[in-house]
Amino acid sequence: MRRLLLAAAAVALLGGCEVFDPMISQQKVKAYRESEFWPDRISQRPPQPGAVSREDVLAPEIATGRGPDGKALARVPVPLTRALLERGRTRFDVNCAVCHGYLADGVSLVARNMALRPPPSLLARAQMPDGWYFQVMSEGFGVMPSYASALTPEDRWAIVAYLRALQLSQSRTIGELAPDDRARLEKEGR
Repeated sequence: MRRLLLAAAAVALLGGCEVFDPMISQQKVKAYRESEFWPDRISQRPPQPGAVSREDVLAPEIATGRGPDGKALARVPVPLTRALLERGRTRFDVNCAVCHGYLADGVSLVARNMALRPPPSLLARAQMPDGWYFQVMSEGFGVMPSYASALTPEDRWAIVAYLRALQLSQSRTIGELAPDDRARLEKEGR
């Protein structure tokens, strides 16, 4: 009998508790559904004029590769670090080397099969400003598609920084290296 009374008391006390999350039953606008709140009955509202995204907020130069005058930036607008160059190397090897070759010389398996319009040697285009390379990756050029959906702006700048280092490395002799760097390369057998 005592158990029955305890069970009845528990049921009576728990009767006031909601089992489900009250947020499920609250009034709200559901995406892509009609809304009675707005006069045009559209639930998806455009952002207010002047609204700034809280996600990927980038300076215009970093996001576009162009300066205030609309011309391609001469230099990479982010700090050059070893980590940036490493990131650029990995992204270049995955996304660019397939066509342009690991040395950016335009020699690759894919390039051999593109007799009509092979990928260019990026070493021969060293005079182009850094922002130009960024724009080519962002917008595409010739038969090369845009890589904006595959590479973030940070990745694209990292590739540009790595490409500049690669261009410099291919146009120098080992004698031009600092003694410490030369010794390290000779030790590594490169």
